Amino acid sequence: MKFDDLVKYVGEFGFYQKAIIATMCLTNIPAAFHQMGQIFFAANVDFWCTTSEFENLDCPFSWNLTKQQCEKEKLLFIMPTEGEDCLRFTNTTTESFLAGDKPTGNWPISRCEHWDYDRTDYKSTIIQEWDLVCEDKTIPAIAQSIFFTAVLVGSMVVGSLSDRYGRKPMCFITILVQCIAGFAVAFSPNLITYLCLRCVVAACNFGMFTLCYIIGTEWVGPSYRKAVAIYTSIMWATGYMMLALFAYFFTNWRTLAMVTSLSGGLLLILYPFIPESARWLMTQGRIDEALRAIEKAAKVNGKKLPDLIYDKHNFTVAEDESGTILDLFKTPNMRKKTLIMMYNWFVVSCVYYGLSLSTSTLGVNDYIAFWISGIVEIPACLLCMFVVDKFGRRWSLCFTMLIGGVACILTIWTPTGLWKITTAMIGKFSVTFAFALIYLFAAEIFPTPVRAIGVGVSSTSAIFGGIIAPLLLELSVLWEPLHLLCFGSLSITAGIFTLILPETNGKQLPETLEEGENFGKSKKSACVISYNEREESVDEELLELKPSV
Repeated sequence: MKFDDLVKYVGEFGFYQKAIIATMCLTNIPAAFHQMGQIFFAANVDFWCTTSEFENLDCPFSWNLTKQQCEKEKLLFIMPTEGEDCLRFTNTTTESFLAGDKPTGNWPISRCEHWDYDRTDYKSTIIQEWDLVCEDKTIPAIAQSIFFTAVLVGSMVVGSLSDRYGRKPMCFITILVQCIAGFAVAFSPNLITYLCLRCVVAACNFGMFTLCYIIGTEWVGPSYRKAVAIYTSIMWATGYMMLALFAYFFTNWRTLAMVTSLSGGLLLILYPFIPESARWLMTQGRIDEALRAIEKAAKVNGKKLPDLIYDKHNFTVAEDESGTILDLFKTPNMRKKTLIMMYNWFVVSCVYYGLSLSTSTLGVNDYIAFWISGIVEIPACLLCMFVVDKFGRRWSLCFTMLIGGVACILTIWTPTGLWKITTAMIGKFSVTFAFALIYLFAAEIFPTPVRAIGVGVSSTSAIFGGIIAPLLLELSVLWEPLHLLCFGSLSITAGIFTLILPETNGKQLPETLEEGENFGKSKKSACVISYNEREESVDEELLELKPSV
C-alpha cells in the first residue's frame, strides 16, 4: 500500500487538503514581493548632471521663462549635448550663465560627478541613493543576477535538507530567516551590504516557495495535483499585483522593503496549523507518525479509515532508500527526463523574468504596466487548470512554449502601440501558463525519495534563467530587440524537447527510485505489465490448459 492508495480513503481533495493548500500558498505572496522587488528598488528614472552652485539659481526675470524652462536652460548650459547626462562643461559658472554666454565646441569637457533625479514617481531608489548611473548603470542588472545566483544555492541546499529533515521545518525556517534579512535590507548603509542581505533573502525565497508547493502536492490525490500548481501560481500573481500597489503608495525603497518583509513574517503564525507531509513520513519509515496525520485528515474530511491501513505489513516503504542529486543522473531514463526538465525550466524562467523586468517598455506608467503584467497571469493559470487534463501535461507545455516563442519574435516587428502591447502580453500569458504547468509536471515525474531535490534541481535551472534574463536585456545596446529574438528562439526549442517527456496525467506518483527510472519507459524495457495485460496473459494460459483438462 502506498500513499496514493491511502489518500483514496482520506479523500483526494477534501476540506483538510484545501485548507493546507490555501494556507501554504499564502507564502507565494511575499515570495513574489522579494523576487520582483528590485524592479521598484532600482527603478529607472531620468537623471541629469548638476552642481551645487546651480541648484537654487533662478534665471533673470527678463528672460521670461517658466521654472521648468529655466531648469532646461541650465542643463543645456552645463551639459555638452542634450540627453548626455554623464558629461559636463568644466568651466561653467553662474556668472557666465546669467551673462547669457552660450557653450561652444571649444569649451573643455569632464565627467559629471553629481546628479539630480526625477522624483515624480519614485522618492528614493538605490539608483538615486548610490548614483548607479553612467559607468555604474549596469550594476542593478548585475545585482539582480547575483540575487538569482543566491536563489540557486538556496534552492539546492533547502531542497536537500527538506528531503532529509522534513518539508515543514525547513519551510518555516526559510520564512523566518527571509523575514529578518528582508527587513534588514531597508537599513543597508551601502551597496555591498544591500547585495549581501538580498542574497540571504534570495537563498530562502525560492526554497520556501518550492517547499510550500511540494507540501500541498504530496497531500492530494493524482487527479487534483494540478489544482495545487494552479492555485500556487494564482497566489504568486496576486503577490505580483500587490507589489505594484505597495510600490505606488510607498515610493521610498527602504519603506517598501520593510513593508513587504513584515507581511511575510506574519506567515509564521501558521506553523501550528500545517502538518508534515504524510507521504514523506512514509518514505522515511515513520509509519506511526504518518498514520496519525492521515487519521486527522480523514476526521476533518468526514471519512472513516478501514482497519487494513493499521497493519504495517500492508505498506510499501523503502526505509533504507535515501535519495541524492546523483540519483537523478545515474540511470539513462531518469537522466534524460531530468535534463529535459532542467532545460524547460531554464527557458520558462528566462523568458518569464525577461518579459517581467522589461514591463516599463510598454509605454505606460511603470505601476500600471507592472500591474497589467501581473493580472494577465491569473487567466493564464485558470485556463491551465481546464486544459492540462484534456490535452495532457506534455502537449499543453509544448503548445504554450511554441506560442510564447512566436509571440516574442513577432513583437520585434509589431508597430509600437496597442498591437505591440497585445503581442507582448500574449507572450507573457503563454509563458505564465507554462510556468504554472511545469511545477506540476516536475513534481509528477520525479519519485518521492528525490522529489524535493528533483524539483530543486529543475528550479536551479530556472534560476540560471533568472540570472541570464537581466543580462540579455542589456543586449539592447547592440540591437534593441535582440533579447526578444533570444527569448523566442529558446522558447520554441524548449517546446519541441518537451515531446520527449512521458505523460503524467492521472498517473500514480513514482515512490521509489526504481519506479522513477521505469516511469516513461516502454513496457518491455521497463519490465512493467499492466493489470489488463496480466489478466489477458492468465486467460491465454487457461485456454492452453483447457484441452488437457
